Amino acid sequence: MPKPEILLLTIRGKDAPGITAKLTSIIAKDRRVKILDIEQTVVHKKLLLSILLAYPGKNSDKSPLLKELLFAGKEIGVEVNFEIFEPGLLGEETPRHQYVITCLAEEVGAHPLSQIARALARRGMNIDKISKLALKNIHAIELIAHAKRPLNPKKLSKELLGLSNEIGVDIAIQKHDLLRRAKRLVVMDMDSTLIQTEIMDALAKRNGTFKKVSRLTDLAMNGEISFARSLKKRVGYLKGLSVKDLDRVYKRIRLTPGAAKLLKVLRHLGFKTALISGGFTYFTDRLKNALGFDYTFANQLEMRDGKATGRVAGTIIDAKRKALILETLAQGEKISLDQTIAIGDGANDIPMLTKAGLGIAFKAKPVVQAKAHYRLSKQPRLDSILYLLGISEREIKSLR
Repeated sequence: MPKPEILLLTIRGKDAPGITAKLTSIIAKDRRVKILDIEQTVVHKKLLLSILLAYPGKNSDKSPLLKELLFAGKEIGVEVNFEIFEPGLLGEETPRHQYVITCLAEEVGAHPLSQIARALARRGMNIDKISKLALKNIHAIELIAHAKRPLNPKKLSKELLGLSNEIGVDIAIQKHDLLRRAKRLVVMDMDSTLIQTEIMDALAKRNGTFKKVSRLTDLAMNGEISFARSLKKRVGYLKGLSVKDLDRVYKRIRLTPGAAKLLKVLRHLGFKTALISGGFTYFTDRLKNALGFDYTFANQLEMRDGKATGRVAGTIIDAKRKALILETLAQGEKISLDQTIAIGDGANDIPMLTKAGLGIAFKAKPVVQAKAHYRLSKQPRLDSILYLLGISEREIKSLR
């Protein structure tokens, strides 16, 4: 049986309805011809359409079809080119070891892109596709690349931390597979993650103990003392605070930019969401009602006669407890940990971040960034996490 001859058709021009229909209908007239591959993209109303055709043999008369395609192209205002395609260049339909690289910053220009592409090339990765997810409030660029051998994307993300800091772009690398879009549960920290406030420090200001409490908060968030020990000491400095004081602090809370939008989109897409905090239920319960969380977990500030006693009631939610809650929620939702996302900024979030399928250190302390698999620190918006799921700005707008 003669080997087929392969032609690559390339069509360029101003996009308009009916171009693809017109050209493929012409190809369909010659039943000997098979379409091996087809890909179309439109960039700012400019069309690029590539069609790989196979003829039954080298002696096949292709001129009638090619002439008709050329005339049709002229008629509809597009340029039609063709070239002989070497059969040996035909590769696998989908490379086996494929990865998605998400680049996030206020601006992702030519220099950072060149540095990222060079870093991937040094690791034997070849870029298959580049697309924009967002170019307005934030630049989000997605690269699909493949490697000849399997790579560890979490390890690779850590290796690129130095480059990320050098060029001012957050870089996240994940396997390009179904699990990436199969995430079903998102859990997050409260202080300095969902909200811009450290609640304990804000409460301490009302009690005249801010410096002492703030120092302990910094030590705990940087992993220099245990969270449970820090919490007990800080709560002791809150003794005597009233419910009115708690209410005033709550009313001054400012959400992290993009937080409400993130939760709205996640809810629309059917995700379950949980707020897991080392703070207090007084605040998490209210944020649950305001933002629509499915679950909230936090410490219980003991109150007596409307005043804080300086103690925590019940089990303390520390680093280990946060990770355990994540596991329990995943089991309850009948999903694997690979289908979970965790977001946090402090040392007490590290076990939760490393246990989740996608653990994100958001504007986090250095010790957290060093241990988390993924980090977002170059821009302030929490909804940029949606781009790590491959959700584009256009898709987000369509949900409104």
